Parts: sequence; structure tokens; C-alpha cells
Amino acid sequence: MTKHIEYKTQGVCSKEIRFDIEDGIVKNVTFIGGCKGNTQGVGRLAEGMKAEDIVARLKGIKCRDDNSCPNQLAIAVEEALKTM
Repeated sequence: MTKHIEYKTQGVCSKEIRFDIEDGIVKNVTFIGGCKGNTQGVGRLAEGMKAEDIVARLKGIKCRDDNSCPNQLAIAVEEALKTM
């Protein structure tokens, strides 16, 4: 089963994160806006990872006001898992 997610971020430079979860694996991670190099790097590192591992590794990373693009990805993945 594949689920496509379009998550509106909060409190960070990127405006949205889009990704798929297929059989528990995160794929096709794209950040809309934000620091291009950093968000591309986070997206590529997350590619092919288990969804639960992304949450465990990225949740709580701080950049601005106790939030960050990696933290927002973790929150988006965590919320997606709750609906699957």
C-alpha cells in the first residue's frame, strides 16, 4: 500500500513537504521552499528509510524556535503513520 503525503509545515522556511510511504518505507521526499541544499540533503538521506527510523532520528532537531525542517519531516511522517 502506498500513501502520498503533502504536509504543510509550520514555523520553518520550507512551506510544504511531499513524500510517499510504501510498505513502511519513505520515498520521493521533496521540500517546497527552505534552504535548497539542506532540504535536498535531508530528503535524500530520508529516501528509502523506514518511516519509524525517520521519526526516531529527526524528531526534536532544533534550528529556529525549537523547530527545523528535519523535525517537520519527522512530524509529518509520524502523523502519516497514525492514519495508515
